[in-house]
Amino acid sequence: MSTHDDGRHGSGRPPSPDETTVEALGSLSKALETAERARGHLYGFHQLTGTSDFELDRAVELLRAAGHDAWADRVETEILGRNVIPDHWTFQIVESYNSTYYEPFRELERAAVTDLAGGREHLLEARFKERRRTPGHPDHTTGEGVEG
Repeated sequence: MSTHDDGRHGSGRPPSPDETTVEALGSLSKALETAERARGHLYGFHQLTGTSDFELDRAVELLRAAGHDAWADRVETEILGRNVIPDHWTFQIVESYNSTYYEPFRELERAAVTDLAGGREHLLEARFKERRRTPGHPDHTTGEGVEG
C-alpha cells in the first residue's frame, strides 16, 4: 500500500469514502477472497486428478505383472488420460476459470478500489481494527491506512 503524497487534500490521500462505499468495497473484496479460495480448490482438484492418473500407470504395470492383461488394457484404454469433462483435462478447466472468471473479477475489484478508495485496500478491515484497538497498547497500534 502506498503512502506517497500525491498533493490531493493536503494529506496526499483522496477524501475518505462514505461508510456504505467502504462496506460495498469490503463485500466486493470478500467475494474476491472467496473466489480465490475456490480457485485454490480448483488447483487442488487439478493436482489430485493428475496424481490419480499417474498412479494408474502403476496399476497397469502391476496388473500386467500379475498376468491380468485384459484388466490392464481396460484401465489403459478406458480411464488413463481420459477427459474429466467432455473435451477437457483439468488444466483446461483451470485455464478457463482463470481467463473467464477469476482474472476479470480481480481486475474489476482492483479498478473499483482504485476509483472509489484511491487504491486503499481493506478500508473496512482497517476501520474494524481502529474500533477494536486499545489506545496506547503497544500491540494495538493503528498502522498504515487506518482512518478515524
